[in-house]
Amino acid sequence: MGRRWQGVRRIVSAAFRPVRGRGLSLHAAAITLYGAIAVVPVALLAIWLTGLIAGDDRVHRLTSYAITTLPTDIGAHRAVAALVEAGLGLTPLAALASLLPASLYGAPGLRLGSHPARPGRGPGRLAGSVLLLPLLAPAPALLLSILMALPLTTHLVRRGGWVGALGVVLSFLGTWLALTPVVMWIFRVVVPASPDWLSTLGVGSFTAANLSGFLHGFVLFCSLPLDLGVPFGGFDEIGGGVAVLLWLYLFHVIALAGYSATLVLSRWRAVRAR
Repeated sequence: MGRRWQGVRRIVSAAFRPVRGRGLSLHAAAITLYGAIAVVPVALLAIWLTGLIAGDDRVHRLTSYAITTLPTDIGAHRAVAALVEAGLGLTPLAALASLLPASLYGAPGLRLGSHPARPGRGPGRLAGSVLLLPLLAPAPALLLSILMALPLTTHLVRRGGWVGALGVVLSFLGTWLALTPVVMWIFRVVVPASPDWLSTLGVGSFTAANLSGFLHGFVLFCSLPLDLGVPFGGFDEIGGGVAVLLWLYLFHVIALAGYSATLVLSRWRAVRAR
């Protein structure tokens, strides 16, 4: 038992070795800053593109299932409803303007991938931001696939019990499949020190599964009867914003750890192939 525990510790230690001594928390915080700027424009563009392809009425109908199922204690349903309306109401000029803050996510992505053992590798800041834009191309298909599953998953969740648990599992699987190509593209193409494709597929998919579970945990958090404004003198909006930033920060800690583990596996495979 002790030998197995030591083996697990060695694996975990190796996975975090690329970011050891470089401030994992600070890196995740830096990515969170840019992510907070980019998350709304990215969501707006994805919704707008989906509306262009599938039609606004269909997007409204499909998203209504999620809006009515989301917890109401801290207003998550109102936030999603407003986001959908704003996304579908974008004009081409407004969509073009949203590309700038959306592409800012490329800069912290490069910090996510910076690796002292391979300095100067990978795209520059501008190129890294541009390389994120192709992710918008499959965004409508990924978002639409999730939306089309909502009628079934929300129906199962509302029934509760084991049937409700099945709905959660199906929702988890759908989100996992949608996130996997996104995570793989960022790990392999956007950031420097690119790992090999097989390592990216394995650890990237595992990272996407963890992120999917984390997002479902955030939905559970939204259902808790918490008064988020108490630490901020009763300003619920500030408390809600801070809570979202905290979850976004933890989201990036998971992503950063996943990328670090991908690099370790890729180097191990390269050594074995010699």
